Amino acid sequence: MRDRVVVVNGPGAVELVEQDPAELREGTFRMATVYSGVSAGTELSYVKGTNPYLNVTWNSDLGLFQPGAASTPYPVTRLGYMQVGRVVESRTPAVRVGTVGAMTYGHRTGYVADPLAERFVPLPDDLDPLLGVYVAHMGPICANGLLHAAADLCGTDVRSLGDGVRGRRVAVVGSGVVALLTALFARRHGAASVVVLDPTPARREVAEALGLETLDPEADDPAVVLKTRWNHAAGDRGADVVFQCRGQAWALHLALRLLRPQGTVIDLAFYQAGADEVRLGEEFHHNGLSLRCAQIGRVPRGLAPVWDRERLSAETIELLRQYGDLIRKHLVTAVEPLEEAPGLLIDLAERRRQELQVVFAG
Repeated sequence: MRDRVVVVNGPGAVELVEQDPAELREGTFRMATVYSGVSAGTELSYVKGTNPYLNVTWNSDLGLFQPGAASTPYPVTRLGYMQVGRVVESRTPAVRVGTVGAMTYGHRTGYVADPLAERFVPLPDDLDPLLGVYVAHMGPICANGLLHAAADLCGTDVRSLGDGVRGRRVAVVGSGVVALLTALFARRHGAASVVVLDPTPARREVAEALGLETLDPEADDPAVVLKTRWNHAAGDRGADVVFQCRGQAWALHLALRLLRPQGTVIDLAFYQAGADEVRLGEEFHHNGLSLRCAQIGRVPRGLAPVWDRERLSAETIELLRQYGDLIRKHLVTAVEPLEEAPGLLIDLAERRRQELQVVFAG
């Protein structure tokens, strides 16, 4: 049977193509996809044509985007990083047939993996495999945000993800999947308060259904509200840490305004249009604030190898064990067959359809 693969040929051009399955070589195993989750920010940037990898060269040695050929040109044949599959064939004793696990190989019905070169995270029997879409990559992104908050407070002596939030006042800007999982991580690890800020009523309703407090940033000034509520000392009010999870300039500006003096924004957002509205001469300058990007490409300096992606995946599994029923009920808003992927991705990119978490089945 041929594999079906989601391919993006250009902005607004998505199709499902058939490919011959890869050869099962010695030391590899074959996955049959059970579920494949959509990361709306990253994936839709390829559908919309806004991802920088489409237009310039990423110099990994220098850590710079530079003029030149696109590092990821169209067609994009490996879209997505939230897969759950069942091992149907194996030529390695490391991975047994029948094992269900999480990987990051894109929207496709089948895949041949090399366990020496790729991460395979077996899922425990007590975990709903649909929730496994968060285990390999998306959940670790959020856990890495908490790890950065812990490193900001404790340096290299981080013992728990809770070290940066336990007993502290936490604000989360945005209420997409990354924001809500991050907020749940903060609550699970002992934050004194967790407040989610988002202007979209439907998304605030989801956050509230997950048991989280919310504020509408377009109502009363949320910085005034939270700084009035969160008083540490004279002239010292606001959030201990803010997780900024919405890729828009106004959201970063708001995150900075919510912080107490010398506080830190842990930034998990993807600013596809830049951030011209961030007024760094205001709160950022006058309150001595810090801004740390916490993308999954690296853990804080000095914390590897103790804190690696395997440990962040294990932390994700524990989060899903605690909140899985609520996440399945309120966060996953659509489960569709893979055949619907091209039209659905285009509809999401063009905002003809609104979904929080889409999962393709099969």
